[in-house]
Amino acid sequence: MNTPLFIARRYFVSKKKTNFINVISAISMMGVAFVTMSLVIALSVFNGLEDLIRSLYNAFDPQIKITALKGKTFHVDSAFLRKIQNIEGVELVTEVIEDNILLKYREDQMVIKAKGVSDNFTLQHRMDSMIVEGKFILHGDSLDYAIIGRGVQYKLSIPIEGGGSYPLQLWYPKNKKALSLNPEKMFNREVALPGAVFAIEKQYDDGYIIVPLRLMQQLLDYSDKRTAIEIKVKDGVWIDGVRNRLRDLLGDDFVVQNSDEQHASLLKAVKVEKLFMNITISFILAIASLNIFFSLTMLAIDKKKDVAILFSMGASTNLIKTIFLFEGMLIAFTGAISGLLMGYAICALQQKFGFVSMGMETSLVDAYPVKMEVWDFVTTGITILLITFIISYRPALRASKVSIKDTL
Repeated sequence: MNTPLFIARRYFVSKKKTNFINVISAISMMGVAFVTMSLVIALSVFNGLEDLIRSLYNAFDPQIKITALKGKTFHVDSAFLRKIQNIEGVELVTEVIEDNILLKYREDQMVIKAKGVSDNFTLQHRMDSMIVEGKFILHGDSLDYAIIGRGVQYKLSIPIEGGGSYPLQLWYPKNKKALSLNPEKMFNREVALPGAVFAIEKQYDDGYIIVPLRLMQQLLDYSDKRTAIEIKVKDGVWIDGVRNRLRDLLGDDFVVQNSDEQHASLLKAVKVEKLFMNITISFILAIASLNIFFSLTMLAIDKKKDVAILFSMGASTNLIKTIFLFEGMLIAFTGAISGLLMGYAICALQQKFGFVSMGMETSLVDAYPVKMEVWDFVTTGITILLITFIISYRPALRASKVSIKDTL
């Protein structure tokens, strides 16, 4: 039998009349429980926001993106594409030409980013669930179609159904400018019919259209130049493994990034906010745990006679110290378990029913996203036990220094 734990448990579940020490112990447990619950909920919300950001950007951006280390473009030929396609784990290789252009629809115009993609882009199925109007096609009946963002549609008042008689006009400055009294002769012009509308995130919705690669080649006077290569990895294949093999193949002249690396600054900001939230609530937990310090200090004073008896029976100072450390750990452990269970229950209810809404009609999701991770529960429990051990050590040390003379 573990003697220190047995005695600490007897003190913890003592059925004697309620006194001030019992009240402080109960307050300590409730404080630890509520702070633990808050920490679990806060970490789960940040996990949910991080997943939401990833899901939004992954709908538009590729699993792996290849760009030039220097300059805006690089040359691409069939041999180059074949080398990439032969890399183990690569399923689709999509060529991309992306640049700012002037978009006109009837009398309205705006500067946006046009993304020209090769025909296999539709096979990646990244944006299928984000199409809110029309049909996701790039070619049809010898015509080119443009997939436009919801914000672009609103700003230019572009109808999709029944709006095919008015094409979109894409304008881009010519590489070799010729002197002319007519400014239009200084620009290349291509047209495409509005085919569908996507709604992902404001950054994309307000500033992007997707068009066929051939159209962008003609508009920008690009022949074999591309601004990026997008890679779709085969199902079940480790994306970072494919990225590393591509880096080895392409060398130092290219930048090869996975989806997280394409938005490293944003995801890093979320992680930093999560870290500071964790630290802040841990400080609050430390303050709440001070009640345990006062509870153990008064318990050590109250149990002087018990400690003296134990000393007279041959107990060591380490045994006495361990008893009071266990007492503090039992208070913290009970509060922590209660807090973890309450946090889990609230997060589970939020996931299922979405009780707490975002409070905005224009928000991407109706309710706050929540994602529970086992590691958050483990680190929260370890943090609580560590803080409690530190706080409990001083009262336990004081109790172990009680002498028999002090009780006489």
